[in-house]
Amino acid sequence: MSLNYKKRKNEKGFAIALALLMLVAMSLMGATLMVVAAGDHKKNGNLNIKQQTFYAAETGISEAKKWLASQSNLLPGSAPNNLSFCKTSFFPELSNAKLIKDKIEKKKLSDLIAGEDAKLSNYSYEYFITYTPDQNGNTQTAKTSTVSGTTGGDISEGTTYKDSGTSESVFYNIYSCGQDSESNVITVLQSTVSVIN
Repeated sequence: MSLNYKKRKNEKGFAIALALLMLVAMSLMGATLMVVAAGDHKKNGNLNIKQQTFYAAETGISEAKKWLASQSNLLPGSAPNNLSFCKTSFFPELSNAKLIKDKIEKKKLSDLIAGEDAKLSNYSYEYFITYTPDQNGNTQTAKTSTVSGTTGGDISEGTTYKDSGTSESVFYNIYSCGQDSESNVITVLQSTVSVIN
């Protein structure tokens, strides 16, 4: 037997061991890649849900502003006890809230936005309106401000374009929550608006 033949005989299992080692390394790399991709996909899905609940809460603010603009004689009513998911505890500045005209509105986005996207039916908003709370969180008394020069006329009137009259502005807070019914993610928003009487 030659020396060369003995060397080759000792190297016979080396190719199989190397192939198995490479297979294990590639499998680990593939599994790691799948875990990272799945994590990114889940993170993007959660981010999308949070963004959609923010849009739902923002829609609630817009709808509440429309409702406020169409009302007169806005007085406080009862405590907000009939809320579904937009709880007063989400807003730490409220300690003794009274609703304006007992107004609570809850709607699904699919009721407002026409389209074929069935996912919109998963998202809802709910809002309630109070007077702007005082430093103790009470909302029974209106916070007001005097606004001057709120009425105008024709531009041809020259320098007297604005009248020197005054009006009273009342401040309201709109509390709105957006919810995804599948994951129960809730986003809360608050907006202060003034309505000129």
